[in-house]
Amino acid sequence: MSLILITGASDGLGRALAEELAADGRHQLLLHGRDTDRLAEVARATGGVALRADFAALDEVKRLAAEVTREHGRLDVLVNNAGVGFHVDGTTRHLSRDRYELRLAVNYLAPVLLTRELLPLLHGSAAGRVVNVASIGQQPIDFDDPQFARDFHEPAAYSRSKLALICHTLDLADELAGSGVTANSVHPAAYMPTSMSRRSGMGFVDTLEKGVSAVRRLVDGVELAGVTGRYFDSGEEARAAAEAYDPAYRRRLRALTHDLLVNF
Repeated sequence: MSLILITGASDGLGRALAEELAADGRHQLLLHGRDTDRLAEVARATGGVALRADFAALDEVKRLAAEVTREHGRLDVLVNNAGVGFHVDGTTRHLSRDRYELRLAVNYLAPVLLTRELLPLLHGSAAGRVVNVASIGQQPIDFDDPQFARDFHEPAAYSRSKLALICHTLDLADELAGSGVTANSVHPAAYMPTSMSRRSGMGFVDTLEKGVSAVRRLVDGVELAGVTGRYFDSGEEARAAAEAYDPAYRRRLRALTHDLLVNF
């Protein structure tokens, strides 16, 4: 039985993925969420273990990783799904508890830190997988203003964080080459009927089932065993934004990430 940690499992895509994985009885689920009541509800529905943490605080990310490490000797799949969405007209900039721009913190820094802390458990698996839920919406970070203090716009902040996550996935795949642990990113579907999509102010486009299927394939699809360093658009391998394949851009992003996480 494989052990799978899904972040953002108390709602939307994360919850639907947990419910589908639980239905076939072949997986043990660790379910992260921020809302205690919703998290308890999905844990009851799936038989998973509830793990509460607020990813807007990086010390809580480390605490979550320490709890998983303390209780388990291995981790087969890490699904970094938790995130902060956007409102199409949003221009109010919010900060995380650590004083980082909120979407950069939750959508990018938190999964990077969580993955780093859980790598020893992933190495303990026969074939560990890291699945990063990204987006087709991708924009490069302005390295002169990485905290987006000027001309802030929520959709742009979201897109910056998601491209950063894709870049990190490619770097992680390079780092883990030959280890048996794979790392891939996926845009699951466009504007599924979730609370995040409702808050965006956009209309629904794709079904939740389409998004779950796209992520599920990376979680336990036999045909993707050993496949690493790829970006998928729904169920198909695709090309991310050009910056994801630019060594200079990724080098600058790595340096920025190191600086932001150096105290964690």
